[in-house]
Parts: sequence; structure tokens; C-alpha cells
Amino acid sequence: MKNCVADGTTIDFIATAAVASGDPVLVGKVVAVSLGNVAIGEPGVGATEGVYELPKVTADDITQGGQVYIKADGMITSVASGNTLAGKAWADAANPSDSVWVKVNA
Repeated sequence: MKNCVADGTTIDFIATAAVASGDPVLVGKVVAVSLGNVAIGEPGVGATEGVYELPKVTADDITQGGQVYIKADGMITSVASGNTLAGKAWADAANPSDSVWVKVNA
């Protein structure tokens, strides 16, 4: 097929802040999980499919299968207002846990 330009499992990005390997990165409305450390202004690659353990707002009580959102600071939350859809919770993450398993872009 001549018109396939990518398999869609990764996306390239330019880091607007320092990014550690495994950090969530918002590329427009796409959530990517950085595949490596990336310095500010440098290009990086992020995974756009899969389930990842991501940092969450500690006080949120997230249930398996629920929609989750990413805040501007990269934290996962159950609050939709003002945030971007990140995917679905793959497991429960009760208050006061500090991480949640997320199937990104689901």
C-alpha cells in the first residue's frame, strides 16, 4: 500500500519541557508515553498505544474501565472539565494512590 505513512503506534514530538522516559506527553489531543529521556526543544518519540502506569491526582478515586483525563501538568485525573481525554483506566486506583494503569487513547 503506497499511502501508509506510519503504523500509528508511535508519534514524534518536540519536548516543550524536559521529559523522562515513561512520562506522558500531550501532543495536541494525542497522549503519548515517552520512549526515552528528552531535553527541552529536542525531538522525542512516544508510544500511542498500550497500557501504562501513569501518575495520577492522589485524591482521585478512579475505577476500572472509567474514562480518565490528562491535566496540563501530565497528571491523570477523573475530572473532564479543562482536561484532555487520556484513555480508560485499566485497573482501580483508589484515593490516596499516586498512579493508575491507563490504556492510552482508548
